[in-house]
This record gives sequence, C-alpha cells and structure tokens, in this order.
Amino acid sequence: MARVCFSCLLPASWHFSVSPINTTTRQKVAFAGVLFTFCLMSLLIFMEYQYWRPQLGNKELEKYLARIEDMEPTNINDADLNYGVVIDCGSSGSRVFVYFWPQHNGNPHDLLNIRQMKDKSRKPVVKKIKPGISTLAFSPDKAMDYLRPLLRFAADHIPMAKHKETPLYILCTAGMRLLPESQQETILQDLYNKVPVEFDFLFSESHAEVISGKQEGVYAWIGINFVLGRFDHVEDGDDAHVAVTVSSNPNQGSVVRKRTVGILDMGGASVQIAYEVTNPVTFASLEQEEAARGLLAEFNLGCDVHHTEHVYRVYVTTFLGFGGNYVRHRYEDLIFNNATTTNRLLGQHVGVSAESPYLDPCLSLETTDTIQKDEQILHLKGVGNFDECCKQIKPFLNKGNETNTSFNGVYQPPIDFYNSEFYGFSEFYYCTEDVLRMGGQYDGVRYTKAAKDYCATKWATLKDRFDLNLFSSHADLYRLKYQCFKSAWMHEVLHSGFAFPADYSNLKTVQLVYDKEIQWTLGAILYKTRFLPLSNKKFLSNVCLKQAECEE
Repeated sequence: MARVCFSCLLPASWHFSVSPINTTTRQKVAFAGVLFTFCLMSLLIFMEYQYWRPQLGNKELEKYLARIEDMEPTNINDADLNYGVVIDCGSSGSRVFVYFWPQHNGNPHDLLNIRQMKDKSRKPVVKKIKPGISTLAFSPDKAMDYLRPLLRFAADHIPMAKHKETPLYILCTAGMRLLPESQQETILQDLYNKVPVEFDFLFSESHAEVISGKQEGVYAWIGINFVLGRFDHVEDGDDAHVAVTVSSNPNQGSVVRKRTVGILDMGGASVQIAYEVTNPVTFASLEQEEAARGLLAEFNLGCDVHHTEHVYRVYVTTFLGFGGNYVRHRYEDLIFNNATTTNRLLGQHVGVSAESPYLDPCLSLETTDTIQKDEQILHLKGVGNFDECCKQIKPFLNKGNETNTSFNGVYQPPIDFYNSEFYGFSEFYYCTEDVLRMGGQYDGVRYTKAAKDYCATKWATLKDRFDLNLFSSHADLYRLKYQCFKSAWMHEVLHSGFAFPADYSNLKTVQLVYDKEIQWTLGAILYKTRFLPLSNKKFLSNVCLKQAECEE
C-alpha cells in the first residue's frame, strides 16, 4: 500500500510516514499542519501574481475578446453588422474577400472595427479563381463573366437585406498595370455596365480601378498597423509612441500617438519597403525632391477631414528586379560570363566539367550546381564563404553615394532606428526560419553567425539534417541549395541597401500576425470606408460621392 513520507519539511524528531492505517493523533495533526501551510503559501503566491501582473485596460480587453470572437462564425442574424466586399484582381488570379464591422461607437476619433467574415465552419470567406483578369485584354466583354463566380460567392454569404448598403470594390494590380490604358478601360467598362444589373451591391465607377504599386503598398501598411492596434490612442506609458509633425498643417504642432510599424517584403522578383515618416523631410537636391513626391503618400484615415490625429505620411516603394530569385539569376549570368571570358583569354577550362568546377562562394560547402546557357554548361562547386558572397553580390544593389538613397540611388527618407519597428515578410521570414530556425525577433549578430556557419557546412551534412527533418516543414532541397546565397542577399538588402544598423533589434520576421495572413485588401477597405462613421444617419450613396471627391 502506498505511503506518503515527510522528512524535509519538519524537525528531525518529527520524521515519520503516514499510512492509511494505524496513524496517531500527533501524526494527523502534523499532516494537517503541513497541508494548511501548503495551501496558505499557494494562496499568497496567487495573490502576489494578481497584484503584480499587468492589468488589461478596456481597449486591450476589447481587443482580446475580439480576437476570440474572430475565431467564431460571423453572426449574419445580427442586424447591426455591416459588410464590405473587396476583389483583388492579381496577375495570376483574382480573390474575393468579405469583411464585416459592427456599428461605429460614435467617437469620431475611432476607426471602424473591420474584420474578415467567417463562415459556419469558422473559415475565412475567401474564394480564388484563375487566371488573372489581364488575360481578357482581347476579350474585355467577358470581364463580368469572369468575376461572376466571385460576386455570387460574396452575395451568398451576405444577408440579402444588407446588399444595397454593402460597398463593393474591384481593385486590379500588377497584371492589369502591364496592359495599355485603353485595354484597362475597356475591361473596367464592362464591369461598370454589368455589375449593377446583376447585383445590388453599393457600386459605382470609382469602385473599380487599377491601383498603383504605391497604393498597394500603402494598403498593406494600413492593414498590418490596424491589426496590431497601432491606430488606437495611447492609453498608458507602456505604449511605444512618437511625436509626429503633419506636413499639411505644420503650424499645428506635434501629434503624440502610437508608434506604427514599417513593412519589409521580399519576393522572388521584387523588394518592397513602407514606413511612416514622422518628421519633415529635407532633400539633397531639387531632383531628389521631385522624385520623392511619387514615393511619399499622405492620407487621413479619420472619418473627419478636419481632424489630423489620423493623418499619416508613409514612404513606400517597390524595387523590381531585386527579389531573391531574380538576383540569383543576375549573379549566375555574371559568373557565367566571367568564367567564359577568363577561359577564353587565359586558355583555361574552369567550370567546363564537374572535375574542374567554378568555385562559388555563395553555395554551401561542396554543394554542386550547374548553369546552362544555350548549349554551354558551367559546373559549380560551393566553397561556402559568406563574407565573399556578400562582397560579390553587393554591387547588385547599385547604391549611389548621394545621401538618403537606397537601391538604384532611389530616395529614402531617414529612419529613426532608435524609435522604430519593422515587420519582415516573405523571404525575410523564409531566410531566417525555414533552415536557420531563427524566425521572429531578428538579431543581426546571431543571424550573420548562423548564416556563416550554414554556408561553411558540407552539403552531405545538410542533406542528412534534411532527411532527419531537422529543418522547417516548408524547407525543401531547393531552399537548402540556395540558402547560403539568399542569406547573404537578405543581409545586404537590409544592412547595405536600406542601411539598417547591424545591431538593430526591432525587426520581427513573420509569416502571420495573430495567426492570420494580413492582406492588403484589409487596408484598402479601411481606407475606402473611412468616412462611413459620419454617414450612419445619412444615405450611404452620399458617402460614395464624398469619398470620390476626397480621393481626387
């Protein structure tokens, strides 16, 4: 039978064991005393924790409860809910997103609480079709036929009684930008004519457009800052804040509000950066000032244009040709041409066969690869030298000597690295997490050391680790092969291109925010519906007119 022994909690003369039978009165009293002491200590610890733990303010509690509610199906029986529809017409396909929000709280300083709609299965109400709408360049009269499945999908999820007051926005991006303006207009005209005939959504010509890369970047910036609560008001000293001077009204003085986050995003073909410029900017030349006008966007997210507490000035630009895959191709072209020229001039045969490979510092140690152009093949073998790789690819940044510039000499306003915060998406996350397993809070020193160690590791060892599932589930052999190169390119983009200090500690590399993928469409509908709180007692079509005038 089990026995409970006590020896360390009592005096030596009290050492005993308690058994379910034959226990003395003295033993029972001692056992009860120990039990009482234990319960009292637990209660004191709990009370101390309750006293010292951070207390949730009303706003934080509301946000916490909202995140829990976000996981539940949207209550379509709630007559107080409003809805909005955004269709993202991208280059490879189109997606429809359905959003909802409760009645505005009446405070003109607060934004609408817009969230993504969830169906009965708790899944986001999203639907995608392929290919992209730009494929209708020579059959623009099919545009309505193309989008009809998405429009029906949205209409089926939104209560019929709400259709007439549900704004619909059809926003076209990269694929449509590549078409001549005349072809863009004929595709959009088909939608202007036919959408109102079949659907009762709140829709006008200003609701369907081809947006610029700058607009898309601004919407993405709005979306993530909204989700992070950076447009809320400062409630206590724990909130990081900044003093902002609004350039449109410089005599007003600084506005103190929550610090917003900047965005870094690197895909296969391009790199994008967006962040708030909190102070007036100066320019090195008139030419730089003229160029900067197209990169800075100032807008008011508040529902009243006369209030400037929600006026934001954001720098956003996209660098085409600076994505990880594109630069790798440029690098391969460079070493192929260098090897071919050197072989021809010096009579060498470097890279002609696997036995005499070209030694590539941007491939991990003993990793093999080939480059083929026309009928020629260049054989590569990795030597895994991270520093040399950075040195060789740094010129691809094409960074000028002029102050406040980044890639290709493009103007970049100064960043206050001591009071700023950035989130890195896509390749910034994959580079740090898939293989190095360092996603999240970025540490430049640790990252550089891990990248150097990875490059210096033999391919056979990396392959063994891969077979043992020691890397992220998203990592594949392609990632393993080019991780050394991409680690070096990310390092150069961040620290040489954008000039982030080596010890910068306020960058988070992420894939999701609060377990959700943040779409630029959220920022778009926040911006498009910013005047709706003023229209609760007015007919919504008046807002469309006012909104169109403000956007002009």
